[in-house]
Amino acid sequence: MSTNQRLRGSIVSAGMRTADLAEHVGVDAKTVERWITKGRLPHRTHRVAVAGALGVDEAYIWPEVLDSPATQSASVAELLEMHPTRASIPHDTWTQLITSAREAIDILVYAGSFLFEQYDFTAVIREKAAAGVRVRILLGDETSPAVALRAEEEGTTGGLQGRIQLHRRYLRDIEDVRGVEVRTHDTTLYNSLFRFDQDLLVNGHAWGAPAGQSPVLHLRRVPGGRTWDHYMRSFEEVWNLAATGHSR
Repeated sequence: MSTNQRLRGSIVSAGMRTADLAEHVGVDAKTVERWITKGRLPHRTHRVAVAGALGVDEAYIWPEVLDSPATQSASVAELLEMHPTRASIPHDTWTQLITSAREAIDILVYAGSFLFEQYDFTAVIREKAAAGVRVRILLGDETSPAVALRAEEEGTTGGLQGRIQLHRRYLRDIEDVRGVEVRTHDTTLYNSLFRFDQDLLVNGHAWGAPAGQSPVLHLRRVPGGRTWDHYMRSFEEVWNLAATGHSR
């Protein structure tokens, strides 16, 4: 088998030695050496621990896991339901997801008007944050070319920008609430994302159609699955871009 240079490089990039990684994962240092020099594929629990310790994706170090039947089966199992449009999702489903969140709420949108108009979102955020829920919200930058293009494509030139400004005004009321952070981004919005603990609603976008008219995947995280992680990874990347100022 070929040497796993990605694993070797990731260990070095993390400022670790093989012995350090072995201790962290709970295996012998010689085992880690075999993972590197002989290209051995570790057990799932060890792969997850290694990826976490090195701060990389499991599939980057071991690409073959993407093709394994177990991974594919788990990824399919993450899909709970596909709604033909966001507007077709029952009101009770949104309410249940929002109110049952105990750990995290993550939102990636340009405007997300329906949250503010139908679910009194600022009041909900204040209440959830007081209960210890971490809330992260990414709104579009209304001055960005990406937002202007989206508004033009869906036939609401100027309208999208106005909605974003209104919602930023709403969110100013909770900007000092502990546990709540709001950032703006200027990235192309391929999907709006709504994460409530282990549930994730992925609202895809189609050219020329408002988001409410586009399908939504309802995912629930399953150990070993890739779909939930795939979309949440994009959230984290936009979140980090927004923090560095690449997205305003």
